[in-house]
Amino acid sequence: MNGTTGASNKAAKRGIQLKEKILIMGGGIIGLSCAFELKKRGFQVTLLEKDQCGGQASGAAAGMLAPYSENLEGPDEFFQLCLESLQLYPEWQQQVKQISGETFEYTNSGSLYIAYHDADMLALEGRLLWQRQFGSSGTILAGDKLFRMEPMLSRNVQAALYTPEESHLYAPDYVHALEMACRVIGVEIHEHLERLTVKEWKHEILIQAANKRYFNGDRLVVCSGAWAQELANTFNIEIPVYPIRGQICAYRAEHKPVQHMVFSSQGYLVGKENSNLVCGASEDVAGFDTSVTDKGIERLRKWNKQVVPFLADHVPFHRWAGLRPSTQDGLPLIGSIHDSKRVIFAAGHYRNGILLSPVTAKYIADLIEGKKTADAYQAFSPERFGVRNC
Repeated sequence: MNGTTGASNKAAKRGIQLKEKILIMGGGIIGLSCAFELKKRGFQVTLLEKDQCGGQASGAAAGMLAPYSENLEGPDEFFQLCLESLQLYPEWQQQVKQISGETFEYTNSGSLYIAYHDADMLALEGRLLWQRQFGSSGTILAGDKLFRMEPMLSRNVQAALYTPEESHLYAPDYVHALEMACRVIGVEIHEHLERLTVKEWKHEILIQAANKRYFNGDRLVVCSGAWAQELANTFNIEIPVYPIRGQICAYRAEHKPVQHMVFSSQGYLVGKENSNLVCGASEDVAGFDTSVTDKGIERLRKWNKQVVPFLADHVPFHRWAGLRPSTQDGLPLIGSIHDSKRVIFAAGHYRNGILLSPVTAKYIADLIEGKKTADAYQAFSPERFGVRNC
């Protein structure tokens, strides 16, 4: 066993009341966010990572904070979760910067969702109508107004839904700063553990690493992304979380070529402060393979030059891929399981892990503190897919 319970016993002898000890399985953006929030609230927090923090989907993300542009169908529970997280971001990212002493790009650029044909205009108008009821000050731009705002756009673009509230950040620097913030405030982080096995979870939490080291605690928060499916037999519930490979490329430019996030039905373009233009994402099912394919990148190159014609003469200087943990219904797994309130899931965020990091951390911490939570969160119950037939 590790020696963490010794500190608790000594504190008890001195009459000091310590909050519960939380073990977090997974050091991606969701695991780090939960660790950060729980530690701020006074819990003892130990984070366990098989490889290294932020090494999978988190560091590979484009960093878009765009709930209006990425949720097109209507204001369902998932959209409202994403919107709540966007609203938390200004204070959240400032806290991460202040505590970590690190900086990262966080830009309130706004977004443009473009349309090429008259038939697409009705859809834009419908989205604007319901989005305004949920805080958007968006408007539909066309002609000179649109091209003054984004001069590099193709003149084949007929109109765009402009949403000023949406933002983006530089994901690798954000993940690094969040990890540093966790370390500064005293989160105990263990990396390169290779394999983690849940040995006990109903009466206490006991986890064994590949090197036979044990970690114990009062609660477990599962933040292991696509690897959460490996725990289905352990907890006797269906956990249909699968890795979706997202391939992205970036172009280097002398000046920032795109001022806003630009979305279409085919993908997105995001201009960063370092003048890199990020284009994504080509998605496919490839298991846990993170290799980059010519076919995936060519798909991006084929459509992005139709959005920004100057890209036709440019070749991406960087290509990469990350694994996005997608559930069967596309919604994350957030909440406790009935067999043991000691086990809480925060996994399966698909392509929205960066966006949902503040609200997931807040909800998990509220849940552990016993605070009342909104009924809408039932949509994300980790048990909604049923009991596993062992």
